[in-house]
Amino acid sequence: MSWNRIEGNWKQFKGKVKETWGDLTDDEIDQIAGKRDILLGKIQEKYGIAQDEAEKKVKDFEDSLD
Repeated sequence: MSWNRIEGNWKQFKGKVKETWGDLTDDEIDQIAGKRDILLGKIQEKYGIAQDEAEKKVKDFEDSLD
């Protein structure tokens, strides 16, 4: 699924994001507002992982939505 579609339907995908990255707060998920780069930054910060690992996790998340 393209990230544009996820961003455009963010309210529908917020629950799946929360399921996938449970350490993110509701406020953080609202701040992300469908922006992929902000999601990447929050994942890196919360989980203490490198950018390339966060990128892979987000890509896997996108692929799981197809």
